[in-house]
Amino acid sequence: MKSKKIVIIGGGIVGLATAYQLCLRGLDLEIIVLEKEDAVALHQTGRNSGVLHTGIYYKPGSLKAVNCRAGKLAMQEFCQKFNIQFEICGKVIIAKSDGEIPALDRILERGTANGVKCEMIGPERLRELEPHARGVRAIRVPESGIVNYAAVCAKLSDAIKSAGHGVRLAHAALSIGRAGGDPVVHTNKGEFAADLIVNCAGLHCDRVAAMSGARPEAKIIPFRGEYYEVAESRRFLCKNLIYPVPDPKFPFLGVHFTRMIGGHVECGPNAVLAFAREGYKKTDINIKDLFETLGYPGFRRMARKHWRMGLGEMWRSFSKKAFTRALQGLIPEIRESDLSPAPAGIRAQAVAPDGDLVDDFKIQEGGGIIHVLNAPSPAATASLNIGKIIAERAAARLTA
Repeated sequence: MKSKKIVIIGGGIVGLATAYQLCLRGLDLEIIVLEKEDAVALHQTGRNSGVLHTGIYYKPGSLKAVNCRAGKLAMQEFCQKFNIQFEICGKVIIAKSDGEIPALDRILERGTANGVKCEMIGPERLRELEPHARGVRAIRVPESGIVNYAAVCAKLSDAIKSAGHGVRLAHAALSIGRAGGDPVVHTNKGEFAADLIVNCAGLHCDRVAAMSGARPEAKIIPFRGEYYEVAESRRFLCKNLIYPVPDPKFPFLGVHFTRMIGGHVECGPNAVLAFAREGYKKTDINIKDLFETLGYPGFRRMARKHWRMGLGEMWRSFSKKAFTRALQGLIPEIRESDLSPAPAGIRAQAVAPDGDLVDDFKIQEGGGIIHVLNAPSPAATASLNIGKIIAERAAARLTA
């Protein structure tokens, strides 16, 4: 009897983690990862802030909370096993005014419910941890950490290939058809028949789902996150991770300071509409992507609901002074001259037809395909556990 074949579309961290978890199950499988770029992890995975999140923000019992908690531990174990540098450095979430304290209290409640080691601290303790940060109160999260997720992906890819499976670069999925009832992925370099397909296409996951005939409940809207790097002579202003109290209406965490695993300090991101799904520069425009966004009723409803927030993010995008003022709410000493542009990232944010931003992870099955339709932050932290869940579902379908 021939071995079963699984084709995974997408060589980001979720796709690679899924393939890796399938390898660990010891099943008689052939696993092929299809990645349209010439290297893995070139989009969301390779352009994020490299934080090991703890799950402190997320609704208890949600897929984000459960997967983040288990995924963080799995990621630390993976890094230890393969000698990938990471650091548990700690984080503070700062209330800049008394008006933010109720929201800070709610974050602490969620963190405690999710099993996160965290504590409320006052201004004196905050100054001990981050001497240049200021706030009326803060949450200390000592188990937060930093890692290089691109390095994780490189090791995942090596492990998959060492187990006898394939990571095919420069293979773009163009369409999905059927052959004898089984799905077939048509790429720019040939066809790949499969017993099961896993869609981990990230920024293009809704389009890949539509190729298969599925009807995703939400559409991906790309938001560009822009960063600045702090000058080397001013890195002392941030010892580890410094975050504001996020607006609970949005799945974004606000501009913050991050010490990266390489030693430099980045700050950001904002969240502005990108005019292309891979639009990393302000001048990047893809007419098809832009028209698809503007023509989507869910986007227009979202824009009507949140236009004030959108204008503020756009202003910070075009005004370095405004961006700096937002950062000065956390570290008053930071200056505009301390900042130089750093590479931007794109967040693949699912937006529902009613204009709501989908907050939790979203996995949908049907027609011999498992679709990962919303996996924004903390997907990198949670990836090994998301991959484990998908691998369990895939194994159950193939052995039924």
